[in-house]
This record gives sequence, structure tokens and C-alpha cells, in this order.
Amino acid sequence: MTDTTEQLAPHAVERLQGLRSQGSHEGIFTSDLSVNEFVMVRKANFEPLGLVVGSCIYHMGIQYGNWNQNMEMDVLSQAMYQARELAMSRMEQEATLLQADGIVGVRLEVKRMEWDQDILEFMAIGTAIAHRSGASGFKGVGGKPFTSDLSGQDFWMLLQAGYRPMEMVMGSCVYHVAHQGFLQSMGNVGRNTEMEQFTQAMYDARELAMERMQHEAQEAQADGITGVQLHEGSHNWKPHIIEFFAIGTAVKAMDNADALVDALRPQLVIPVND
Repeated sequence: MTDTTEQLAPHAVERLQGLRSQGSHEGIFTSDLSVNEFVMVRKANFEPLGLVVGSCIYHMGIQYGNWNQNMEMDVLSQAMYQARELAMSRMEQEATLLQADGIVGVRLEVKRMEWDQDILEFMAIGTAIAHRSGASGFKGVGGKPFTSDLSGQDFWMLLQAGYRPMEMVMGSCVYHVAHQGFLQSMGNVGRNTEMEQFTQAMYDARELAMERMQHEAQEAQADGITGVQLHEGSHNWKPHIIEFFAIGTAVKAMDNADALVDALRPQLVIPVND
């Protein structure tokens, strides 16, 4: 088995060695959980171990779209997917070093680097947690720490309902939306009319992103996906090039799921935040 620390930056290893690990209360914990989330994670019988981070600075390849054709930009789609996967895998390696059961509250961020318009930084960040009594059965796919974008409150409720998170699943599609010809543009002047070419492009691109997300959940043998979000952004690419990104948390029922769901009762929740 490959030593996890070999793939992490030396300063990352030093930082993690000063944090808690599963079954040990030596060191401190760090997290980006709010106070409410921290309480609910503890109520679920888990405890935070440390903030885990993965980063990848990636140079994007070149691909040109046909001016009047709707088409996926395969080179860019693959680049966005691979870069996020690298960032996620490094975050998981940090969680593994802490002997965590999983990671909650994961955020994926993308930003363009100022020194080169073709270079983007991808960052994954979340809080590694472990079961307080060391109970097994909460790891994700392949025995790795599970990943999820669930809040502390959602994580507690998911367990109460008899489900557990497996992994964050995602799908990406970078798409070139065709331009309209001059005559077609002139024909629309002053009229209410659907832009069918644009509608079809946006529809196809979102469907491709969601289909890829669903495929990841099927590969993880999950029962479903919760908290799905659809994002779109141009990342300062040329006009008419847009990324559609679908992300959610794949979940799986535990053995006692039906009994736990039947025992749940609706509760009045009064938010205390402003």
C-alpha cells in the first residue's frame, strides 16, 4: 500500500500531525463547521478531527468550437473533471492520515490565476470527522473516508433516517453554444420568440452533466443522491462557452433504515440565526 504522506505537501503533513486522529484526544481539532453544525455532528456521535484541504493548479488545454454549431468542448470538460478529482483525492488523503470516517461540509472552489488566463486553481475543503466510539460501517467507497457536502444538521438528520453518505458525486460539461446567423438575428427583431438553438444547447449541456453525476452514484452502488445543485459559469472563457456542473451527495440505506424512518416524527424547528 502506498504511503499516503508521500503524495501530500510536507507542511500539510506537519499540520495534520498536530491534529486529533480517530480514537485519540491529543492535539486540537480544526473545522469550518458553525457552532450549530458542530453540536449536531457531536449529537450524531461523531467528532471533528481537522480541516482537510486539497488543491490542484491546472493548465487548461485549447479547443475551438464551430461558430454556428452546438457542441461539447470535450478537452475542457475533461480538464475540469480531472482537476476537481485531483483536488478531491488530496483532501481525502489528508482525511485518511487523520484516520477519519468521512468529510462533511465539502466545498469545491475554482478561481483563475492572475498570471495566466489558461491556469485555474481547484480547491476542495471540508471537515474530517470520526465516530466517537470507533464504530465501523461508515466509510465510503473502497474503504476510503466518505465525502459529502452535507451540513452538520443534514448529516445528523440523514443518519436519523437510516441512511449514510457514500461520496460526493459530480458531472461536468463544457459546452459551446452556437451563434445565430445575421439573417436569423434580424428576423427576431421586435418579436417574442423562443431561441430554440440556445434552448437546446443549454438543455443538452445540463442533461450531460446530470447524467455523468448519476453514473458516478451508480458506480458507488448508492441508493440515491441528495442535495443536488446545478451550477454554471464561464470562467472567463470566450463568449458562448459555458460549464454546467452538477454535484450532490450519494447516499445508501443502512440495515435498519425502514425502522428509523418510521420512528421519525415531524418536529417544529425555530431558526435562531438572523
